[in-house]
Amino acid sequence: MRNHILSILDKGMRLDGRKKDEYRDVIKVEYGVAGLAEGSAKVTMGKTEVVAGVKMEVMEPFSDTPNEGVIMVGEELLPLSNPEFEAGPPSVEAIELSRVVDRGIRESHALDLKQMCITPGEKVWGVSIDICPINDAGNLFDASALAAVAALKNTVFPSYDGKKVDYKKMTTKKLPLKELPISVTVCKIGKHFIVDPLSEEQKVADARLTVASTEKGMLCALQKGGIEPVTLEDIKCMVDIGLEKAKSLRKLLGGTK
Repeated sequence: MRNHILSILDKGMRLDGRKKDEYRDVIKVEYGVAGLAEGSAKVTMGKTEVVAGVKMEVMEPFSDTPNEGVIMVGEELLPLSNPEFEAGPPSVEAIELSRVVDRGIRESHALDLKQMCITPGEKVWGVSIDICPINDAGNLFDASALAAVAALKNTVFPSYDGKKVDYKKMTTKKLPLKELPISVTVCKIGKHFIVDPLSEEQKVADARLTVASTEKGMLCALQKGGIEPVTLEDIKCMVDIGLEKAKSLRKLLGGTK
């Protein structure tokens, strides 16, 4: 399979006919897909489908950030989406996916966590982002990251009277979003760099780099994966591709309002 993919890439093409720097034709973001969540979104990239939901709760802040809200990201890889996934505790792949998504959101300072403080040192809002692929046809990193940010944009606060949260009564107050970070994963196969890899391409990739950036094109997070090393020139090329392709993905989200 690797030799077959490399021979096609040498001709400037991909398994599905795309160019090396092209995302799949169908990329769609749908909001409000989960009725019981405070915010939710579904992202479709070709045949890859990912749903993200946001739940909010009032909790104690961490001791080192007593006046800041809390954000947590988790991803569950079910056999429903890919027969290679197994039910049970989070796998290494699931943990890595959630950490990469978390890092892009956290390091971009997408949420103004200080505005989520209720009583310093006692009560803050906690935001949990749960991500679940419905179908894995490749590139869960970008699809998961996009779904998570879209779900945050869709989120509104539940009613809170100072003592109890009423999840049946939603307000119109949105999360204090300052940035909409976009992640683009660039894979290296031989001498070639590609974006939005199919499952078959992911399996033969030498290395990958997930590039998270803000609307102004500022890098906020990098995550390297794969067993082969990359050179400084490779990283520069992969970052440039990531920053450029993020522009088209960001259009799917619009602004922070």
